[in-house]
Amino acid sequence: MRIIIAGPTASGKSSLAMRIARLLDGEIVSVDSRQCYRMLDIGTAKPPEEDLSEVPHHNISILDLTENDTAASFRIRALKAAEEIERRNHTVIFCGGSTLHLQSLIQPLDDLPGANEQNLSTLKEWEQKKGIEYLYGMLQEHDPDYAASMDGMNRQRIYRALDVWMQTGKPFSSFHTHEKPTLPENYILFALHHPRKVLHDRISMRTDRMLEEGLVEETEAILSQGYSPELQSLQTVGYRQVIDYLNGSIGYDKMAEDIKTATRRYAKRQITWLRRWDFVNWLDMSRLSKQEAADYICAQVAADTNKG
Repeated sequence: MRIIIAGPTASGKSSLAMRIARLLDGEIVSVDSRQCYRMLDIGTAKPPEEDLSEVPHHNISILDLTENDTAASFRIRALKAAEEIERRNHTVIFCGGSTLHLQSLIQPLDDLPGANEQNLSTLKEWEQKKGIEYLYGMLQEHDPDYAASMDGMNRQRIYRALDVWMQTGKPFSSFHTHEKPTLPENYILFALHHPRKVLHDRISMRTDRMLEEGLVEETEAILSQGYSPELQSLQTVGYRQVIDYLNGSIGYDKMAEDIKTATRRYAKRQITWLRRWDFVNWLDMSRLSKQEAADYICAQVAADTNKG
């Protein structure tokens, strides 16, 4: 049985996955679109070294910042890792909240057209004249589902989605099969729920902790090595706002508040996406301790395994 631990950002997925891994002799596969990049440590809330040493983790710190990644590429890596884990007779635990990556685990992607350079040139010209906000507005109009899945105005993803739409007349999100997603028989999916105010407080505290641990310095070190702030890997909540701060566009307090606001919005989109799936087992973390949640998951996995 393959376990998926999902939920909004800052909901406690990683620590819960660690508890389950200890109980079920598991290995963890990150379902995060940024933890796969080297050097993005603090801003992606990568597991601490002691967790990485105790329990095998996969899809973490494997790509250079210059490499573009996709949900399709992730699916190939993740399923390969799952097969290797099962050959060791260990439990597969997928953990993360990147919505398209989660969907790719349970629903194969349809074939996508390659990039059209003429379209990309046109989009770049429109951005230079009207701003990235204009392109994001186009995306919201023609593919609201995909726009809602992103953590803000990710330039690389906006260009890709609009390019596909311009080539095919179809929303980028439609290239996931049109059939209603169903969970494969050997999977069980859990998602963590917190009351809205509690989740917002958790996001605020985590942002403060990231800044205290050196998010600004981490970003500064990346840029000092010559990496472009326009890289896809850096177009994500946290790093974008820090880059604005380092460029002198905003002050420190505004940067911190912008990170919190963008993270809250992203969490809302994650929750909205997950609520579309009727096969999610929601865990009310206002009623369950982390250990109770882990014990419940283990009991459900055992029941489903015996049923099969």
